[in-house]
Amino acid sequence: MLNYWWVTRPKRKLDSIPEVLATFADISLNQEWSGQRGTQMKYEDALEQAGLKRVGQRRDQSGSGGRTYGAWLESLGLIFKQNSNKNIKLTLAGEAIMNGDSPVEILKNQVLKYQFPSAFSISRGVQVSERFHIRPFHFLLRLLSDSRIEYLTQDEIAKICAVDAENESDKCYEFVVDKILQYRSFGDQCLDPDFFIKYKPSRGECNPDHPFSHLQDMANTMINWMEYTQLASRDDDSRLVILEEKQEEVQHILSLNLPFIDRPGDHEYFQRKYGLDPKHRKDTRNLEQTKTVTARIIAEQKIKQAYIRASISKPITGITPQLIDEITEETGIQASLVEDVLKRTYPHGSIGAFMASYFEMAFKGTEEAVDFEKATTDLFRDVFGYNAIHLGQTGSKSAPDILLLADDECYQSIIDNKAYSKYSITGDHHNRMVHNYLEKIASYSSSSYPIGFFSYIAGGFGKQIDKQIQAEVEESGVHGSGITVSNFIKMIENQTSGKHNYSHGELRKIFGIDRQVRMSDISINMGLLYEVNSEYGIVAENTAPYGNGNG
Repeated sequence: MLNYWWVTRPKRKLDSIPEVLATFADISLNQEWSGQRGTQMKYEDALEQAGLKRVGQRRDQSGSGGRTYGAWLESLGLIFKQNSNKNIKLTLAGEAIMNGDSPVEILKNQVLKYQFPSAFSISRGVQVSERFHIRPFHFLLRLLSDSRIEYLTQDEIAKICAVDAENESDKCYEFVVDKILQYRSFGDQCLDPDFFIKYKPSRGECNPDHPFSHLQDMANTMINWMEYTQLASRDDDSRLVILEEKQEEVQHILSLNLPFIDRPGDHEYFQRKYGLDPKHRKDTRNLEQTKTVTARIIAEQKIKQAYIRASISKPITGITPQLIDEITEETGIQASLVEDVLKRTYPHGSIGAFMASYFEMAFKGTEEAVDFEKATTDLFRDVFGYNAIHLGQTGSKSAPDILLLADDECYQSIIDNKAYSKYSITGDHHNRMVHNYLEKIASYSSSSYPIGFFSYIAGGFGKQIDKQIQAEVEESGVHGSGITVSNFIKMIENQTSGKHNYSHGELRKIFGIDRQVRMSDISINMGLLYEVNSEYGIVAENTAPYGNGNG
């Protein structure tokens, strides 16, 4: 019995979930899973061949590695086992990921609904203590939004939240708040004297050199999951904080009265409720009729798997001949079938799959700076229709990262990527923007168009960013702005979903606002719309129509 919060972690981040799910669907869908060692070992082999699991010497031939990854998918409500025939099926959330919906939005929904008890947490081999009746990630958001707390460290999640937060009552919440504040003053001295007895690892004894390691590993994984939702991120001191531009969204989420999902002991019932994607109110599918597995079905699954792998690594805004050739070469399947499946399943591409990787790039410093610039160039070209030119790879301090040309509106613009969580415009960067990039634009641009705007795209900004931008505007006479990667992603989502189509004239106004671009500047007549279904406990962006007519 586990006397603390626990999440399974074959990988500590969620970014590979779409590929892991696609590989699982290719091997195991519509088949029995439990006890099928051959299938489990085949899945493990496929994960290793796809580079999703490290290749290593196996201690046995039981398929335990494959089972661990299957359990990961189950824990997040993406798959379930039918009660009637024990076959594995995708939940609606799992189907949505396979059909190209944004995995960030799907998994954010799943993480926020993650609860103890669940069908997974009470299962044999896991067995989280029945004293826990809590949605841990929802609870962490509540703490992060509390002015008395404001941030959480890995230690605080590991040593306090994971052991003391057992329910969502005000009494329990206040106890945890008080314990965190004590910990910030007195450290480990405020922990229970019998801490290592009460919260020892589920297997074996505590490592005397690293007695908290099992709790630290769990806390690190939960922070990574929270970061994947793009609601919170580690700051420069490695503390988890709510992103400034997500404060309003978090407050709205916390204001919703979400009931717990009931009957965790009934696996199929619970998983189908938990696995509802944001577009559905109910799972009304009739899954009793099993389709005969044909060669075409197998081929289609392999095409989807290859497509999902490609969509995670680069932004895909449509089905192109190049993409068809790429997947044809990878799968060996006839090009006409590849084209048919891709155009039918992903007619508009699925740019949301890439957004998880793009979001992470904005916080990596110089580690992935060039990749961040190239991806931003592609997004301005493919999503917003600019003639976008990447200049950053030259390494020259006299040219910006990206040059944009808007031929329809006759202007050119400058984008500078800054992969930092709190970027501030230093004196050197001020001079570089004003005197190199803006004054000497003719040295790297052959266009005679006037400059429409300059803008910085960063993970986040320092408190003085508005004044710093205004100083550059006043000295250069050119309008400019800064925009967080979260808000830029929101603009991309608005554009690709058809919620709002930004013209180059409108983009010039937004990016020339002479301060940081905020959510209210880009979400025109579109507030945060969430819906709660009292029966199913769904947190969902209210995007009508719901589903495909089956919900």
